[in-house]
Amino acid sequence: MGKPETGSISFDVAARQKHVVGDGPRIAPLPNEKIDQAAWDLVNAVRAGAGAGPTDDMPPYMRIMAKHRALFEPNMILGEVLYNGTIPPRERELAILRCGWLCRAPFEWGEHVRIGQRVGLTPPEIELVMSGSSAPGWSEHDAAVLRGVEELIADHVLSDETWNTLAKSWNEQQLIEFPFMVGQYVAIAYTQNTLRVPLADYNPGLSSRP
Repeated sequence: MGKPETGSISFDVAARQKHVVGDGPRIAPLPNEKIDQAAWDLVNAVRAGAGAGPTDDMPPYMRIMAKHRALFEPNMILGEVLYNGTIPPRERELAILRCGWLCRAPFEWGEHVRIGQRVGLTPPEIELVMSGSSAPGWSEHDAAVLRGVEELIADHVLSDETWNTLAKSWNEQQLIEFPFMVGQYVAIAYTQNTLRVPLADYNPGLSSRP
């Protein structure tokens, strides 16, 4: 069994970001003008689910993924499903932020600091995500959400203790959705890190704070 990382992790943010983002993307994004309307519709549906308005400047990650249409379309559809899923948005973003931090994923962390604030996470809560489930101040349920991410990343399964705590508040659909959601955002972190997806001007990556 892998030991879950329930506390802070120590790493050099600048060095990690340079390592992951590098000197530019490994695969060049498609230009906006080469994106078809069906792809724009998928992206703007995901953005609506995340509480953002439509855009005519598609983020580089999505323009890179659009080069692999068979992956791009289900990736966008699943994103919309999870943004409108059964897990409350605030709890969803707690989980995604912990995924982004444990994967040391600049793009994912920075984007979800912004999204987390839109759905009700307070600045102190977002700061506390970096300290993990063992940090004082979490409710029993919120600590279990974070601990669930930590366990899934370390051991690829939830402990009985974490499952039973989440089951006090969540129904069966939410319990099914949770590991699926964590797996999705770990996969996205792997992809964004590996492709060296560039950060938007508003996203300082791992140094993002509320």
